Amino acid sequence: MNNPTVYPLAMRVVHWLMAALILSLLFVGLSMVTSLGLWQYQLLTWHKAAGLVAAVAVVLRLAIRLRLNTPRLPENMPKLQQFAAKLTHLAFYLLLLLMPVTGYLMQNAAGRPINAFGIMLPQLIPTDLAWYGLFRELHAWFSVLLILLIILHITAASYHGLIKRDGVLRSMIRK
Repeated sequence: MNNPTVYPLAMRVVHWLMAALILSLLFVGLSMVTSLGLWQYQLLTWHKAAGLVAAVAVVLRLAIRLRLNTPRLPENMPKLQQFAAKLTHLAFYLLLLLMPVTGYLMQNAAGRPINAFGIMLPQLIPTDLAWYGLFRELHAWFSVLLILLIILHITAASYHGLIKRDGVLRSMIRK
């Protein structure tokens, strides 16, 4: 079996584009909940469309990940760190799927249609204030967990790239 030393180009491109998109979505989401400015409606419209793009991108990324070979973690890496790395990636995929789902259901429960790129998404649940509150709370908590996971991910990548210099960071940056 082929064991590459770097991630395939498709995975690297999707990774960095998603990183920019996810950070933008988090920044916009946090700014929307701290203000009631007139610009908020336009930002919410953008946030919904970008969230839909992120949902499609994470499914694409999962498909690419399952199809292509990826570098193995260094064999001298402690087993606990290897487990933490795998758990972190799994948590990323889970949160990146749950964020758009909870956002979509939150908008459904609020009675706010999602029209992205000229496509009207179906209403899956009825308008209901209690459901809106639940999905809004879940969406908020998932965003906090995602921010913490991103901080952990950047810290671990920096550790491997700047201190350990074991090729882990390099495998996602260049060939």
